[in-house]
Amino acid sequence: MTALKDYIRLESTGLWRADEAAQRRDVYVFVGTASLVIADKTEAPLSHWSLPAIERRNPGVRPALFAPGPDGDETLEIEDTDMIEAIERVQRAVKRAEPKPGRLRVLSAAGAALLVLAAGAFWLPDAIKDHATSVVPVAQRAAIGAQALGALEQMTGPACTTPEGRRVLAQLTRRVASPDAPRVHVVRSGVETSLLLPGPLVVLGRSVIEDHETADVAAGALLSELARAELHDPLRDMLDVMGTTTTLRFLTTGKLPDRALQAYARHALRTPPEAIPEAALLDRFARARVATTPYARALDVTGETTLGLIEADPYRDAASPVVLDDNAWVVLQALCEG
Repeated sequence: MTALKDYIRLESTGLWRADEAAQRRDVYVFVGTASLVIADKTEAPLSHWSLPAIERRNPGVRPALFAPGPDGDETLEIEDTDMIEAIERVQRAVKRAEPKPGRLRVLSAAGAALLVLAAGAFWLPDAIKDHATSVVPVAQRAAIGAQALGALEQMTGPACTTPEGRRVLAQLTRRVASPDAPRVHVVRSGVETSLLLPGPLVVLGRSVIEDHETADVAAGALLSELARAELHDPLRDMLDVMGTTTTLRFLTTGKLPDRALQAYARHALRTPPEAIPEAALLDRFARARVATTPYARALDVTGETTLGLIEADPYRDAASPVVLDDNAWVVLQALCEG
């Protein structure tokens, strides 16, 4: 992150709260190249926040109060002037990097002229979508993912949420997806296993939580979508579904029409995703220290179509590391009961 190039290692103390129901606790705060790490007194990580997405909730007031994003449940209080300035420098850098509406209109006018000259060229639609994907900053990708989730919820019902359930879901996400843990939501219907939205944002079906005795299958569903995100940019996939005209409108206005978002949500629910190469899945599971067999059996109880995942399971003949303890798993299984 070039906004922090003046700092070799930046750290401070702070007061962190996992959610509104939790007690504040003393923590250490470290700034990395793209994320802010919150750790306990032994420097064991408690949470990772994406630097560009961090939001300050009390501008001009000390101690500064930060959150991982506009809908984040966690909060972090910081007194240290250097740390506060470093975080705000990143936010200013991100804001400067965001496309300016006036500039977008000028670029769009030039793009329209090119479109007339090159109409019918087979490469132009892909070039437009590639360009649109490349100019969208991290914070805007997260906002587009939230919009896509809103369109999806019109068909699946609202995402399941309870304070304790969200806390454990965040714990699961940090366990298998640190340091760049995505936002994860669970829906009551419509999603059989998992779904990837821009952001990246991962949507899990309640069955991967409620129908299994341990968290391994839910962890596997999350890891599979992260592997997919490494192979295919979910924003680019979204623009493919929406089409060139909508992409040009997005470049002009910076906004996606509600109708296009709804069409994308319907497509995402009805269209099976492309298969993920077995090697990519195995790599993700290995990095997260999660057994592959439970997820493979959840996809195919016979194991015939997922035999490679079963045979290559590094924990096939040994106990696998615990993903969530029993108490946390019971809390998460009740997430959609409210």
